[in-house]
Amino acid sequence: MTTAAPRVSKRQQEILDFIREYHADRSYMPSIREIQLGCGISSTSVVDYNLRLMERDGMIRRSPDISRAIELMGGAAPRPERDAPETLRVPLLGAIAAGEPIPVPEANAYAADGDREGVTLPPELTPRDSRDLYALRVKGDSMIDAFVTDGDIVVLRHTRDARNGEMVAAWLPLDDAATLKHFYLEGDNVRLMPANPAMEPIIVPAENVQVHGKVVAVMRRVAA
Repeated sequence: MTTAAPRVSKRQQEILDFIREYHADRSYMPSIREIQLGCGISSTSVVDYNLRLMERDGMIRRSPDISRAIELMGGAAPRPERDAPETLRVPLLGAIAAGEPIPVPEANAYAADGDREGVTLPPELTPRDSRDLYALRVKGDSMIDAFVTDGDIVVLRHTRDARNGEMVAAWLPLDDAATLKHFYLEGDNVRLMPANPAMEPIIVPAENVQVHGKVVAVMRRVAA
């Protein structure tokens, strides 16, 4: 007896298409918030509901303890890269505030060797271009609506450039401190926007902001 393939709703097909395109462009999977915005869905709970149905029907697989860990299954899965590494170890360079700025070390070394604490990325979180990656532990709750909470580890690509809306580690030279926020260049100023309605943005002159990296993955440990 042949088992019929699960029926894919229009909404679920839109989500699958968005996930595929997002992964092809960035080499990592979207967050639930990014799926909501990209597909024009009313709330993240609707996205999560559809993802749970898709996981039940075998279209995707998710890891409960890692943000963005969506794996497309069967015919929906993208073709794997021939020489893609199974895991990748990146240096954990310290902490960064998702709240008020706190000091954070300069990302000046990218190899996690035996003398440096590091984190290991699973295949689903390893970008195609794995150069210049480093990790920071998050302190604070200003990015909770972006599914980044206190104690999470963010993996960043070291860069001095950022586009509006990207989540970055921003260095504030006058304060000798860094913060994790969404980046927006607005004329002569930069708005560092939290993802928490209870917190105010940080607005500073653009000349007093340095981007030290943009987030490419988020890792979370869930207590047993």
